[in-house]
Amino acid sequence: MNLKEKIIHESLRLFSLKGFLGTSLQDVLSAADTSKGGFYNHFRSKEDLFYYVLDEARRTWRNKNLSGLDEIDEPLGKIVKLLQNFRDQYLVDSVSFPGGCVFITLSVELNDQRPHLSKEITKGFLGLKNMINRFLKQGKEVGEFNVNLDTDMVTEILFAGMLGASVIFGVDKSAESLEQSINALINYVESFKMSG
Repeated sequence: MNLKEKIIHESLRLFSLKGFLGTSLQDVLSAADTSKGGFYNHFRSKEDLFYYVLDEARRTWRNKNLSGLDEIDEPLGKIVKLLQNFRDQYLVDSVSFPGGCVFITLSVELNDQRPHLSKEITKGFLGLKNMINRFLKQGKEVGEFNVNLDTDMVTEILFAGMLGASVIFGVDKSAESLEQSINALINYVESFKMSG
């Protein structure tokens, strides 16, 4: 890991724990074991660093949450796998995200203070919702779900449930609670499957 990568990695961890505004440049320098000169050789400002950290967080999110989805043909199976990955690979990743889901931490913190940065987080949330909705619509098309299924409503419930599970797990770090939350979402979406 070169210095730029180390600064990004350590900043991602810090932003997860303390937020963007709560993380000082000195925090970043100490965690990455570098100087201001080392930092400014790679980044114009802390806000410039934010975009690199966001890219790294998105890459980590995709690697963990989308793992194995391409190997599944059924749309329902893709949704279930996404939820399982979210529970088993993403939320429990205390190495990358010791404070829990960095997107939730940043979106709550930045909404009023730095709305232009918060909008970048919202893009990811919209992308997740669009993906879930697309899987649900594909499920209707192939007869996995009833044609009358309200995909927009189910999408909102699944998305809100995932965010809720993230917040609860971020607070209590209870694997049992996380298991219950995600299993409830899996049972919910499986309840719409058409019987053979």
